[in-house]
Amino acid sequence: MAVVFQKTKGLTDKQTHYCPGCTHGIIHRLVAEVLEELDVLGETVGVAPVGCSVLAYEYFNCDMQEAAHGRAPAVATGIKRALPDKVVFSYQGDGDLASIGTAEIVHVAHRAEKITTIFVNNAIYGMTGGQMAPTTLIGQKTTTSPYGRDSNITGFPLRISEMLATIDGAVFVERVSVHNPAAIRKAKKAIKKAFEVQLEGKGFGIVEVLSTCPTNWGMTPVNALGWLEENMIPYYPLGNFKSPEEAK
Repeated sequence: MAVVFQKTKGLTDKQTHYCPGCTHGIIHRLVAEVLEELDVLGETVGVAPVGCSVLAYEYFNCDMQEAAHGRAPAVATGIKRALPDKVVFSYQGDGDLASIGTAEIVHVAHRAEKITTIFVNNAIYGMTGGQMAPTTLIGQKTTTSPYGRDSNITGFPLRISEMLATIDGAVFVERVSVHNPAAIRKAKKAIKKAFEVQLEGKGFGIVEVLSTCPTNWGMTPVNALGWLEENMIPYYPLGNFKSPEEAK
C-alpha cells in the first residue's frame, strides 16, 4: 500500500505539552517538514526561547540550544558565526521576541546575520498566564488589561514584520497564518523560502506566523481560529514585506 501521508522525520516522538487547539504544533510540523525536505536536519541547530515553546528542544529532531529570555537571536548569531556551515534558526513567541528581545532581533537584522527566525504571534503572553503582550490588539482583554487594551495607556500593538522590513540586512520578511489549510500551505512555502535564503547566504530572514491561544483567549479552538481571522489579520495583514529581489 502506498504511503500518502506520514509523520515527518523532523519531529521526535515526544508528545507535546501544548494546550488543546494551540497551533504551535502545526508550526512545529511545518518547520520540521521544510528541514527534512531541504535535507539539512543533520546540519541544523535550532534555538529554543523562553515561553510556551521553551521545550521545543524535545520536539525538533535536530540539535537544539536553549536561550535566555529574548536572547535567542544573539545565541543563534554566536552559533552561526562559530559554525557557519550549519543551518541555524530561532523559534520565538511574541513575548520573547517582541518584548524583552526586541533589541536582539532588530540588531540581528541590521547585521544581516545569516540565520532564520520563526516568530509566533498569538497576541498574548501564553506561558505566564495570559498577560498583555506588545502584540495584544486594541480592546483585547487579558489578565493585565481586563477592560481591553487602551492605546492611551499602553500604546499600540507592535508590527514586527513591517518594522524589520525597513532594515537593509533583513532580506526576507513575510507574515503568514495557520488558521486554515490554505493558509498553512502558504506558511510552509514562506518558511521554506526563509531557510533557502539562509542556505544561499543572502542575509537575515524571518517568518511571522499568526497563531492562536484558545486557553488564554478564553475560547474554543474553533472559535479561536475564527477570532484570529476576523481580528488579527486586519491589523496584521498577511503577505511578503521583503524578498531577496527587493533587498539592497
